[in-house]
Amino acid sequence: MSTKFRWKHLLLMLTATMALAFGVAACGSDESDSGSSGDSSSAAEVKDATLVLDFIPGAVHAGIYEAMSEGYYEDNGINLKIIEPTSTADTLKLIDAGKAQFGIADGIDLAGQIEDGREAKGIMAILQRPPGGLITLADEGIESPADLAGKTVGVTGVPSDNAILDAIMADAGASSDDAEVVTIGFNGVQALEGGKVQAFTGFIPADGVQVEADGFPTKSFALDENGGPGYPGLVAFSTESQIADDPDLMKGFVEATIKGYQGAIADPEKALAALIDQTQGLDADLQKQVFDAYLPLFGESDTYGQFKKDALVSLSEFLVSSDLASAPIAPDRFGTNEFSGGEDLAGK
Repeated sequence: MSTKFRWKHLLLMLTATMALAFGVAACGSDESDSGSSGDSSSAAEVKDATLVLDFIPGAVHAGIYEAMSEGYYEDNGINLKIIEPTSTADTLKLIDAGKAQFGIADGIDLAGQIEDGREAKGIMAILQRPPGGLITLADEGIESPADLAGKTVGVTGVPSDNAILDAIMADAGASSDDAEVVTIGFNGVQALEGGKVQAFTGFIPADGVQVEADGFPTKSFALDENGGPGYPGLVAFSTESQIADDPDLMKGFVEATIKGYQGAIADPEKALAALIDQTQGLDADLQKQVFDAYLPLFGESDTYGQFKKDALVSLSEFLVSSDLASAPIAPDRFGTNEFSGGEDLAGK
């Protein structure tokens, strides 16, 4: 998978984690940057909060930057700081340590935290479907994942990548044992374009679009269309303790973020302009292509952000069957719809 659009879990050096943690703490204590609270809150009631992204800002985050631009967080009494992590591991560690209030992670990453006994818990779904799958070049002649038998397939080295490859190939009546699986880290785009691999596990709306933009037509096999679960592919999360201690902050964040994404779905051009204005180094044309590819994964606008119980059950079953979890994770342990207005996730 490419360095631009990561799949999951880069291992983090201790020094990088400490540096970022100090940076987050500094941001959270910066009184001078406290924003206006909107019509219903006084300045004294504004709460500083930090959101740690899953990776570098991109089109999938456009709804958050739309909410920032429109003042939706301020309207809910939140002075939000957005932090770009060194790696996905940063996000998970900083939220777990209480260094930030909110984080964004892949649904499998969040489940991994829960499996490890940590307090992480989802508070809204940013994507209703997983963006991951297998990406290959159109001229490789691979019409089915079964055609990867005897071919070289790249994975990042994260165990869930192998589970995704196994599921997709098994659904096609083949086995990943029939392919030559190599670990390439997060360099899938370069490896595919350079002919080092014939396919790799990556984010189709991001890595796949990047390959297309580089002039290489692709063919992709999405996980949830090829034997895998349709789980929430990207999740905003906090911890059980922080959710219990400050439900008003959680509710304000979720309401503002949902409003931002509903605006982005309705008017992508406006949201992408907000993203470009508040970040650096993004190619506007590429981000438009990426956002268009992500659109089908956001779900319905009127129920945006809500977790779906059956999708969480499917994810849990997949994790257990793939040996990524030792026991099922109950939907109401994975996340809550308390702040998004969705169904109660407790019970059967």
